[in-house]
Amino acid sequence: MTGVNDDAGTDADADAHADAVDAPGRELLRVEGVVKTFPGVRALDGVSLSVRAGEVHVLLGENGAGKSTLIKLLAGAHRPDAGRILADGEEVTIRSGRDAERLGIATIHQEFTLVPGLSVAENLFLGRQPRTALGLIDRRALRERAAALLRRVRLDVPPTTPVSGLGVAQRQMVEIAKALSLDARVLIMDEPTAVLTAEETATLFGIVRELRAAGTGIVFITHHLEEITALGDRVTVLRDGRSVAEVPASTPEDELIHLMVGRDITDRYPRERPGEPGAPLLRVRGLTRRGAFADVGFEVRAGEVVGLAGLVGAGRTEVARAVFGADRYDAGTVEVDGGRLPPGDVRAAMRAGVGLVPEDRKGQGLVLGASLDDNLTLARLDRDTRLGLVDRRAQRRAATAVADRLKVRHSGLDREARTLSGGNQQKIVIGKWLLAGARLLILDEPTRGIDVGAKVEIYRLVNELTAAGHAVLLISSDLPEVLGMSDRVLVMAQGRLVGELPAATATQDAVMELAIRQNNHDEQNIQDKSLDESAMEGSDVG
Repeated sequence: MTGVNDDAGTDADADAHADAVDAPGRELLRVEGVVKTFPGVRALDGVSLSVRAGEVHVLLGENGAGKSTLIKLLAGAHRPDAGRILADGEEVTIRSGRDAERLGIATIHQEFTLVPGLSVAENLFLGRQPRTALGLIDRRALRERAAALLRRVRLDVPPTTPVSGLGVAQRQMVEIAKALSLDARVLIMDEPTAVLTAEETATLFGIVRELRAAGTGIVFITHHLEEITALGDRVTVLRDGRSVAEVPASTPEDELIHLMVGRDITDRYPRERPGEPGAPLLRVRGLTRRGAFADVGFEVRAGEVVGLAGLVGAGRTEVARAVFGADRYDAGTVEVDGGRLPPGDVRAAMRAGVGLVPEDRKGQGLVLGASLDDNLTLARLDRDTRLGLVDRRAQRRAATAVADRLKVRHSGLDREARTLSGGNQQKIVIGKWLLAGARLLILDEPTRGIDVGAKVEIYRLVNELTAAGHAVLLISSDLPEVLGMSDRVLVMAQGRLVGELPAATATQDAVMELAIRQNNHDEQNIQDKSLDESAMEGSDVG
């Protein structure tokens, strides 16, 4: 066995891997029967996987199936309790991220590993900055190398931009650029498209195909089944910590789903419409915030799911945050159950029965370092507090009941929220608002990064809520999800509502036509205005 972080021989190992010529189909990495146990949970139970040069090997499984744990073993964050890892046929021990780099393994994690206070360039080459002859950081070379990587991933930001000033999708592209800077032989990508637009995803797919053609072995994790046939060569399916199948990427989706969840899912969007909706729970009139959205007005009635669709940047999330009171607005009104809410007052919205499941569940929906029961009961602390003391027994009873109802997979409610898989974390965020008694639930990208089985569970919960007279405002970039689960679809473009479609006639083409037509119309108006202003500046009038 080779311990790659031993001081002796490390440079030779690195040189050998760097100089290796990887013929197509040559096995670069193999995992054999690895086992990993955490307190109360066996995360991996004899998992095996191989990665070949010039292929995209898709790793598929439900949230909690063991995918992230396996990746962390290969990245050096965890050590296996049993089994072995081989690189180029030789058994190795990966004790750290630096060990993984020396073996030619780079990982793009689902959770960002960037330092917000540093620039994009500094993040791309953190710990590997180019140096001058005097040993100082060569800032010019740093910027030039960073700029080249940013061009490669089509990210148009200056290398000196602080990462804290980037959006979620931009940070993901920086993570991808950082991994590319390592010239890895094996590249592991954990849900890389979860926060990307269609255009950004197409750019990423182009990069992946280039890397595959150059002989890189790629492990690609996704919950978007359509990406498997578009990009993959082989698929390994994990279920309950075990590798249950290896199949071609051409395997039909229904068969992949059955392998993942152990059962057939006949209806991917099981919307049950309870009948004629009741009175409006939410009324929005003339809602305006300069630079974000203008004159937005709509209603959501009891027992109804209203979808909010549009291109990225249309203003959907901004409107949702304004309704919830997380952001202030300049004009307009928000009424819940007939009562007007004051702008920028989250507490008032919560008292009125409004809950928001934000698109960034880790950054805005959870306290990752707090326990599951603390997260679940966070929005109802006033109900569990007597004379300034929290009734922990009442909290635990309530948290246990909702965790069981939502089928949250956990090893104890006292565990930190960060230890859960993405799908189970999302269930905790939703459960928080169920315990708080929210009657209007705003779901912003509720199934992003979640497997198909967990999605269906969330959709069935939506059915339960609307059957009980609650209302749901559903924001999603997944158009089939919006169309499959909504009773009405509102379309936004350039910060304005541009159309409404009933479920019976709403199609992807109809939604996109509204969104794109308005975008093109607004761009033409801007161009016409610019031409008019240029003509005025060039005239002798006045």
